[in-house]
Amino acid sequence: MSRSEVMHLSKKSFFDLVHYEPHPGQLAVHRSSAPRRILCTGVRWGKTKCAAMEALAAAMEPKPASVGWVVAPTYDLADRVYREIVVCAAEHLRYRIITLREHDKRLVLRNVGGGTSEIRAKSADNPVSLLGEGLDWLVIDEAARLRPVIWESHLSQRLIDRHGWCLLISTPKGKGWLHSLWLRGQNNADPDYRSWNFPSWTNPRLDRAQIEAERQRLPERVFAQEYGGAFIEGSGQVLRNVRECATGEWQDPVPGQSYFAGLDLARIEDYTVLTIMNGRREVVFVDRFHRIAWDMQVTRVKAATDKYNRAQVLMDASGIGDPLLDNLRRAGINARPFKFTSNSKRELVDALSVLFEKKQLTLPRYELCHWLVDECEGYAYSLSETGTVRTEAPSGTNDDAVVSLGLCCWQLRRDPGPLRVTWV
Repeated sequence: MSRSEVMHLSKKSFFDLVHYEPHPGQLAVHRSSAPRRILCTGVRWGKTKCAAMEALAAAMEPKPASVGWVVAPTYDLADRVYREIVVCAAEHLRYRIITLREHDKRLVLRNVGGGTSEIRAKSADNPVSLLGEGLDWLVIDEAARLRPVIWESHLSQRLIDRHGWCLLISTPKGKGWLHSLWLRGQNNADPDYRSWNFPSWTNPRLDRAQIEAERQRLPERVFAQEYGGAFIEGSGQVLRNVRECATGEWQDPVPGQSYFAGLDLARIEDYTVLTIMNGRREVVFVDRFHRIAWDMQVTRVKAATDKYNRAQVLMDASGIGDPLLDNLRRAGINARPFKFTSNSKRELVDALSVLFEKKQLTLPRYELCHWLVDECEGYAYSLSETGTVRTEAPSGTNDDAVVSLGLCCWQLRRDPGPLRVTWV
């Protein structure tokens, strides 16, 4: 880049420098200067690369100083775009790197005007870390999985004082808050917004025949969302009517009443979750914790179940749960095992799904336990690497609350059907 380019960065020249050749859809995004841009596409379209190059070009703009963030629901997801930025900088802009710190996901570059440009990756699972700093630009990955309050109360304000821009990228997940923003970018509905929606096959570097083969293997709604990039109400969502069921309150125990608990034990970074409900399938108590000693976990579980009239506990006895069952029983906890297999977990989730569909259980109000509601809403159908449809929490998040709730409800089935559980 010549000195004449220092006053204003030419994206085309910069992309040539870093050997990036955007395909037509990506080019449309790069040509836009709208302050709010929403890109919703099918899988493998190239939105991660597009966002990374747009962010890196912004970091190279000649300013005395600039700050930009890459934000996603989890650090693992934020790292996808950030890693693309780091790899490109290390390969083509090494002489401009001032600081590269892996532990806090921070890259500082010397931009073409001689100023400093900071790029950081942030996780939205800790909203407090998103406060305070003004931003020149912001990229949000997997935006459809983000809680709307994160955008409304923690991120959008960061762009005001510096007149910053934001690019939100995602595969559609139903018609939520991101769809509402996307609509604002259509047909000049709001001049500050511009939005695009591309199916996977508009990426000319993908094999269309392979995509069509996937169409034959997948449920129509799953294919339409994951490959077609379509906004489909409720598509991919396993547990529906979650908000409609989240109308309850915490309840103290009633003498003589029976209570039922589901216990999902932590595995490394997961949470241990204990859910207790009454015979009317009303969740009356939830406890969630991790990274505490096992004896303290037993103490907490016992205290809660004893309080609720020695609630009957159905626990995940797979993996670490199996040898710990006896420990719980020795502590006086009324615990029974549930052995998870691919079949038994499917049955558990299917049974829970039916209860939500029929609105036959009650969760606490969102304000009382937002993470429980969020996790149930986020539990979705997804594609494995081999193309198999499965149910799971979104990448980087947990399904502990769903499993714990499912174990609770399993004990209250009115039509049990074949029982694939060993009771002792």
